Amino acid sequence: MKTILVPVDFSSHSEYALEVAASIARKQNAEIVVVHMLGLPDSFLTNDQKQEVFNAIYFMKLTKKKFDKFLDKDYLEGIDISQAVKTHKVFSEINEVAKEYEADLIVMGSHGAAGVKEVFIGSNTEKVVRTAEIPVLVIKDRVKDFNIKNAVFVTDFSLETLKTFMSARKFFKAFGVSPKILFINIPEKFISSKEMELKAYNFLVDVGMDNEKFSDNIIFYDDYTVERGIFNYCNEKEIDAIAIPTHGRKGVGHFFFGSIGEDVANHSEIPVVTFKI
Repeated sequence: MKTILVPVDFSSHSEYALEVAASIARKQNAEIVVVHMLGLPDSFLTNDQKQEVFNAIYFMKLTKKKFDKFLDKDYLEGIDISQAVKTHKVFSEINEVAKEYEADLIVMGSHGAAGVKEVFIGSNTEKVVRTAEIPVLVIKDRVKDFNIKNAVFVTDFSLETLKTFMSARKFFKAFGVSPKILFINIPEKFISSKEMELKAYNFLVDVGMDNEKFSDNIIFYDDYTVERGIFNYCNEKEIDAIAIPTHGRKGVGHFFFGSIGEDVANHSEIPVVTFKI
């Protein structure tokens, strides 16, 4: 891991993400790119050129002052930090910024789901999770000296999640952790224990883990919904991080059904890292 991208709006939740990114960067000897999405109003584009220049200079200077204060943190000492200001107005374009800086990971803060007042403006956590082609780590609360000791990877054992599981294993390996594989059995898609075991065994074979002890790697958990099952299990077992695949832009063909990956990232109090299928 060489480059970590942190989108910020200078809120406390942005700072939570920045502190986590700093912990990871220090352990991985990575640099951090802090990006602010300025989102200039459309009206600026219709002004004459002189006024456009004036507005741009004003907002850039204002943002520079905010950056100076925001980045004045002891936990950033010794870490290479780059600043970026983009005039994009939609957070789906974070993926393009990540490509520009060749980022390996996006770390972002979230206020969680609270009606229309979710993260930043609207539901930007979901926008980034849905569109990012690299892992997105979503942080809700302040975590000092972020580390992962216990992690789970949520899957329905479908073939399309194999690649994301391998990516998750690689991500957690940087923390010296091997994630458990978590399957949530729900009433609408109930399957028997034998069926779950067969799916799990085939999944382990496909990812090259067939020689590893079955009971040490697979968790079956029953609940009324996938999201509820994930949270209940993780709270019971004091899990530090949840890894989950997401289909992103593939419309109704989301992971499991609906938009589970995005919903979990938006609602979880536990740090969530998403991986694009």
